[in-house]
Amino acid sequence: MSGDDVPCVVYKRCGCSDEISGRRLGGRCGRLAEVGHGSWYFAVQVVGASGRRERVRHGGFASAEAARSAGRELVTAEADGPLAAGCTVGQWLRYWLSVVEGRLRPTTHRAYRDHVRLHLGPYLGRVKLAELSRRDVTRMFVALGRRRNRYGQPISASTLERIRATLRAALNHAVREDLIAVNPAQGVRLPALVRMHPVVWTARREAAWRRGGERPAVAVWTVEQLAAFLRFAREDPLFELWWLVALRGLRRGEVAGLRWVDVDLERRELTIAHQLVHTDEGLVWCEPKSAASRRTLALDPETVRLLRRHERVQRRLPGERWSPTGPIFTAGSGAPVQPSYLTHRFHKLVAASGLPPVRLHDLRHGAATLALASGTELKVVQGTLGHASIVLTADTYVSVLPQLYHDSARATARLVLKAVRETNRKIDKGREGRDSRVAHRDSRSDNATTGPGRAAGRRGRASGT
Repeated sequence: MSGDDVPCVVYKRCGCSDEISGRRLGGRCGRLAEVGHGSWYFAVQVVGASGRRERVRHGGFASAEAARSAGRELVTAEADGPLAAGCTVGQWLRYWLSVVEGRLRPTTHRAYRDHVRLHLGPYLGRVKLAELSRRDVTRMFVALGRRRNRYGQPISASTLERIRATLRAALNHAVREDLIAVNPAQGVRLPALVRMHPVVWTARREAAWRRGGERPAVAVWTVEQLAAFLRFAREDPLFELWWLVALRGLRRGEVAGLRWVDVDLERRELTIAHQLVHTDEGLVWCEPKSAASRRTLALDPETVRLLRRHERVQRRLPGERWSPTGPIFTAGSGAPVQPSYLTHRFHKLVAASGLPPVRLHDLRHGAATLALASGTELKVVQGTLGHASIVLTADTYVSVLPQLYHDSARATARLVLKAVRETNRKIDKGREGRDSRVAHRDSRSDNATTGPGRAAGRRGRASGT
């Protein structure tokens, strides 16, 4: 039986509670007709891991069609055989994707789905789940390591690590369902990750790039280069967006998802409460990347002035219906600007400016570099960027701070020179003391040869005694 033949019920629920009883309203909430209120659920019947038929419900979907599609995928995965220990890895992966969809960020689920479709399914899909071994997983990664991407390059170590993370998460779920005893993806050795650290576009690096096209994998502009870009892009409709990313280090999804309600220009603050991501259903506002990504940033007076000017311009645009809950940065139609368009537009501006190439995400690296170089404490930079760990901030950005290295070198030299001068003063003082004692001894010796004894002798000889 196909997924289309099996009943799949979809419905909408929310988390609102009755003001009197405090109970969840669920499907009885009067606001469910509002766009964006509540989420969609699906309910289907499948043969579960125990071998018995059971009702499965999952929610958190943005639309009825998304919920219906997930329910049908679940039924299709189950149609090839019961999801018990005898199912294949491919069946289990399809089932697992349908189960976790409502619990993950859209971009995370899309990455999981791509890993299953492109890598895990073709290599492991036909293996029985109960028979999957670490040797099978290792063979798959050896084969993946020999493959080339569309640019003719081998799959990177970071991509292999993400593929393993997907497989590990799926198999951990199977362990919790008692379908397998251990996770075969645990302990598989992969090529060591090489973390790419940003480097500054120094004069020598820029000359090498202009001469032969050589460029670092991750690079940031100097203050002068950033100023040149901002001067070049000052007439661009998205100038305020480039300025904000360059100074405050927002991710592209965060800056695309900014709404006027998230900005308090009187208090000079900006709150990262959402991000805009592209899914199969189109652009979706969702939660920030992590709990640490939900943050409030301080704004300098010049940024506030630019945002006020941008708001005035946006209010006057024909056809624009300005709203406090509307996006700050929009396309010509007034719709939110797509994150992918920001990458494309920035690339074109950089190429036209003639400056050394950087990516849009490198503006975020540059903002961290400038903050640290200006003397901002590392903990403050961590909070500004929305990093969960200060170790990540330090490991990523301290390598791009030649100014701090120069300051450290000068401070170290000053410390050593001060100790040398102190030592020299002590040596000189000791030398002066020795010279003084020697002079005193010499003086006493002279007195001994020309003093009262000799005078008495001379008087005795003069008196004939």
